[in-house]
Amino acid sequence: MSEALRLVVAGGGTAGHISPMLAIADAVKAEHPEAMVTALGSPGGLETKLVPEAGYPLELIPKAPMPRSINMDLLKFPFRFIKAINNAKNVLRTTKAEAVLGVGGYVCTPAYLAAKQLKLPIFVHEANSVAGMANKLGAKNAAFVGTTFANTGLPGEMQVGMPMRSNVATMDKAALRGEARGYFGITGQKPVLLVTGGSSGAQSINTAIEQSLDELNAAGIHTIHITGRGKQILDASGNLLSHEGYSQTEYVDRMDYAYAVADLMICRSGAGTVCELAVAGTASVLVPLPIGNGEQKLNARELVAAGGAVLVSDAEFTKSYISENVINLLTDQHKIEKMSQAAASLGQRDAAQIMARRIIDEVSTRRRAGQEG
Repeated sequence: MSEALRLVVAGGGTAGHISPMLAIADAVKAEHPEAMVTALGSPGGLETKLVPEAGYPLELIPKAPMPRSINMDLLKFPFRFIKAINNAKNVLRTTKAEAVLGVGGYVCTPAYLAAKQLKLPIFVHEANSVAGMANKLGAKNAAFVGTTFANTGLPGEMQVGMPMRSNVATMDKAALRGEARGYFGITGQKPVLLVTGGSSGAQSINTAIEQSLDELNAAGIHTIHITGRGKQILDASGNLLSHEGYSQTEYVDRMDYAYAVADLMICRSGAGTVCELAVAGTASVLVPLPIGNGEQKLNARELVAAGGAVLVSDAEFTKSYISENVINLLTDQHKIEKMSQAAASLGQRDAAQIMARRIIDEVSTRRRAGQEG
């Protein structure tokens, strides 16, 4: 491909959308370093921070969500929606885009419709086991639809796995373990329990862990607790809680180290997390988010069925559950090893590369057809 490929990637709102989008962008650039990739997002989303940090230009269009009740916003919606589509078309024209990739979120609906009107090929990646409305629309006219999980119901879907950025996708847990233990200040040979509720934390998980520290320490387990921003565990004096066999931090930007250091991880079952656990080969106790459409429970199905994870509801994840189940599990090295192997058997590392190759091939085919025509 002599001329630089020009791609617009659309997605936003949460890291669950932005991370796979950036992973695919990276994979395109890895194959074609001269490729010009522009991201499309909305004001106020995490993309305004994560996309520039990743080194990609970001264009913003206004959000135009469909109001859920009859009010003045419903009357204004058609005008806002048409404006969002026109803004997206302007970005596609200005960047001379040859293809559009969408991963979900408010920004994708106008991006898909703009691409269709301009007769550009559309590529969709659906991260969750239950497809969102934007991707259901985009998939109807897509050149290719990749999914993380099987049977999402999107037309023409192909299960490719979760696109991941390279530090997790290429990690070797055994090789990284020593470095990871140093990163977290772990000495000795105690089994390590790593607990995280994601970047925003999970209060119910945090509370159950705080109540269980005596039992965990007595069992010879070291607990690393990633509490989430603003959710530190404090003692009666208002200081960070200190306990033998326990360390806490609000946030970790090296999740490859987190997966590598953990003998067992307790976490939510977001699509990205479930797929990263499999690639890392890390045994886990999954506590699905109790709100929403139940997609986190569905996300966990394959990993649990394979024996790589145990599922427990948020309401049942208590001090007694930790005492009766988590401690027994962590002190059974044979069981942990079997779970790790089962998780690793599901690991798909090349989803970003598959998506990138589909985009590159389609653009190349269209260019050839244009030259021949």
